[in-house]
Amino acid sequence: MTSRISKVLKEEIDRITKDRGDIEILNKETDRDHIHILFRATPTTNLAKVVNVLKGVTSRKLRQQFPELKEQRALWSPTYFIASTGEVTLDQLKQYVESQGGK
Repeated sequence: MTSRISKVLKEEIDRITKDRGDIEILNKETDRDHIHILFRATPTTNLAKVVNVLKGVTSRKLRQQFPELKEQRALWSPTYFIASTGEVTLDQLKQYVESQGGK
């Protein structure tokens, strides 16, 4: 993922989530072909719906701005990984997410 694509992706995620009362983005970092997002959500947040909205909206936005992405059949994998934490501190999680960039 280029730095330009990464920048637009992160901005779009912030735009999508800024007015939601059920999710707060704490940190995010892109890797070659995926993104790590650290967030806080309410217990009633439908995480699958949030992920699907993020994937759908960011895919459309990125394909509009970067024509080379239109050649790919799918921008995002249909799968995703979510984990809840309790054994590590928020600072440790933020450091992990930040360390993922550029791999």
